[in-house]
Amino acid sequence: MTKLNCYLNFQGTSEEAFNFYKDIFGGEFSTVMRFKDVPVFPGKEKLNEAELNKMMHIALPIGDNVLMATDMLESQGQQVKTGNSSTLSVHPDSKPEADRLYKELSQGGKAHVPMTDMFWGYWGMLTDKYGVQWMVNYQKQ
Repeated sequence: MTKLNCYLNFQGTSEEAFNFYKDIFGGEFSTVMRFKDVPVFPGKEKLNEAELNKMMHIALPIGDNVLMATDMLESQGQQVKTGNSSTLSVHPDSKPEADRLYKELSQGGKAHVPMTDMFWGYWGMLTDKYGVQWMVNYQKQ
């Protein structure tokens, strides 16, 4: 079966954001690869020390999925443009877990829709402090 995972782009805050997500979801990183660790990378010789220490790839398994990210490098002409074209949807196993995830993900960010009983379940929306939009959705069995 084909799997679909989410890959996020950050402007130099991948490591910080993923430590935040790891604190919330638990688990261990399956991959932590900095630009300096990559043997071959076009333009690597032009990167400064700070850029070499940024994340080329970081991955955190969450349930049966993997949340992944990279740092965009301005020196390479890469620019993150935060928008509303994507939202991560997390589906906890209980209402208390939904409340915990919503509370922790929204710390330092912006709550849009508080956790609310809906006709399909228990749902809320927020943008975290890194500009990533989330839906927390507990579906009643």
